[in-house]
Amino acid sequence: MRTLILIGLVGLAAQLVDGSLGMAYGVTTTTLLLAIGTNPAAASATVHLAEIGTTLVSGLSHWRFGNVEWRVVAKIALPGAVGAFVGATVLSTLSTEAAAPVMATILLLLGLYILVRFTLLGIPRHRLGRPLRKRFLAPLGLVAGFADATGGGGWGPVGTPAILASGRLEPRKVIGSIDASEFFVAVAASLGFLFSLGSQGIDFTWVLAILAGGVIAAPIAAWLVRHVPPRLLGASVGGIIVLTNARSLMRSDWLDVSGAITTVVYVVIVVVWVAAFAYSLRAYLQDRERESADAVTADATTSEREEGETVTV
Repeated sequence: MRTLILIGLVGLAAQLVDGSLGMAYGVTTTTLLLAIGTNPAAASATVHLAEIGTTLVSGLSHWRFGNVEWRVVAKIALPGAVGAFVGATVLSTLSTEAAAPVMATILLLLGLYILVRFTLLGIPRHRLGRPLRKRFLAPLGLVAGFADATGGGGWGPVGTPAILASGRLEPRKVIGSIDASEFFVAVAASLGFLFSLGSQGIDFTWVLAILAGGVIAAPIAAWLVRHVPPRLLGASVGGIIVLTNARSLMRSDWLDVSGAITTVVYVVIVVVWVAAFAYSLRAYLQDRERESADAVTADATTSEREEGETVTV
């Protein structure tokens, strides 16, 4: 029972992060399942089965808060589903011994990407309002869907930053659209795993626990996306994912690193993580001060213009 409660809490926390950041639900929950000994294909299958429910509730919640651009969903969802089905089939053919370090490496790289992306680059806001074309969204969906199924997470880490980097859609709508389209990716990946694995290795009580936590968190996350600084959240989550998967990789047959070297690696990761968060916090505060100053200047300009118009009349 204690394990189920912990898994449910992880599902809740992961959905809070995913719904407000547009990524890291699958990466976070898969990392936990791998850490407690679940084989990679079963871990990814468990997460994707739970995601069918959580992404449906999350997508509806984002839609209610006006965070979804349905034209983007229509262009990216189908390619994403195709990529996820293929990725699930590929992962299911690998042995547990071969798949574990492969998945840990993918998750580690995704964690590094999240950490670096949100620490150094923040959220671009140029070119807002320009259309996102299918020739960009379709290949993106295919790659992101494949990465999501093989890595146990990747739809958000690949899709969200790519669309944010285009500067054509405001951040809350990028996050809402990615979360809404992820429902189709989760369904396709789950079908791929079930066709390839059956129910082998999948604990459906864990699926329900993750699902329950995610469903509770989804509406809250859709509201939080308007209020929580994505830059700080990205730096925090990226560090957790890097640390956990570095541990898994060093314990794998690929590396089998000794205790002293492991300690040094942990210390380096933690120091970099703390520095990244501090940098992100400073950049966020500077951006907020700059926005406040711009708002004051705009108000002053408006007041001067109105006073001038009054004198002229």
